[in-house]
Amino acid sequence: MNPASRLSLLKPSPIRAITDGTPPGAIPLGLGEPTWDLPEVGRKALLRASGPCPYVPHAGLTELRRAVGAFHGAHLDEVLITTGSQGALFALFQAWVNPGTKVLVPDPGFVAYPALAFMAGAEPVPYRLSAERFRLDADELIRVLEATPETSAVVLNLPSNPTGGGGDLDALRRVAEACTARGVLLISDEVYRDLHFGVRAPSLRDVTDRGVVTSSVSKGWGAPGLRVGWAVGDPAWLAPARVVHGYAVTGTATPAQWAALALLEHSDAVLAEARAAVQLRWEALASALREELGQVVTPPDGTFYHFMALPPAAHADPLAFALKLRDEAKVVLIPGLAFGEGGRGHARLSFAATPEQLREGVRRLAPYWKA
Repeated sequence: MNPASRLSLLKPSPIRAITDGTPPGAIPLGLGEPTWDLPEVGRKALLRASGPCPYVPHAGLTELRRAVGAFHGAHLDEVLITTGSQGALFALFQAWVNPGTKVLVPDPGFVAYPALAFMAGAEPVPYRLSAERFRLDADELIRVLEATPETSAVVLNLPSNPTGGGGDLDALRRVAEACTARGVLLISDEVYRDLHFGVRAPSLRDVTDRGVVTSSVSKGWGAPGLRVGWAVGDPAWLAPARVVHGYAVTGTATPAQWAALALLEHSDAVLAEARAAVQLRWEALASALREELGQVVTPPDGTFYHFMALPPAAHADPLAFALKLRDEAKVVLIPGLAFGEGGRGHARLSFAATPEQLREGVRRLAPYWKA
């Protein structure tokens, strides 16, 4: 038996390939997973669930859609609730990306974007982020767009996984105008936008209502296990995506939507607590890097990722270096090459881990950088 041909270009996630083999006692700095508690309002909403547990409309619980709309400054009909932001991305790709077309994805960028393009029968085309701090480079993206007339969609990720780099309003505006002029779907994955260090990254919705923003409660609200996300944008973009999502999963779990609603209704407090937790972890990481390696680092525009420069000797085979760190130093990092050729000289270090894990992890890593 052979699997469907559309899977022929897919490979297992390099992130999971490294993390799934983690030895006992290793420091987990690989996965982007909050280590602070699920906020109390979310826990209480789950515990209050009683009586029937019904289906909800394919578009999502109406009260939750209103809360998401209020958070993004959108109307009810501009909100689709999905099974995580990944569910939103999958539905949008399946609805709007035709086989044989091209999808522009950031390099380095989240590993799911090229995979989603392949599953839609399209070809991912990378565009480079800026050389300094790996931020959105409008000139580069528009250059690639102009050279790729078969483009059906463009994906932004602000702030970026894996780099933490953001973008500015002018860059966003120029990219949005270029995509609108060509009738190309522009998707901005903003799941990390509310984990910032004083200055919140701009949103696509700050410059246009023609694209689609995706996000979820997984990062800023500290609830990845709820698997509740959303797409916000022009109803014309969302309507066919709603059909795809409905056939794929029927709807996002009802109790999870109730909990997500409670988190959204208390966003001011929940997000402030999450930013405080991330700030504490960043300070632990920065202090450890300074003490162990003499490195002075600045926080990312957002996220809980530090895109750490690798020793020059590791550039030839970053995966082998990461596996050596995992198995010998017992520290899990993700090589930047997993996110595209543009990340070859770096590794993604998740500082969502506890402060104690971060300090011990850097202590274990230090000899391999000094060597």
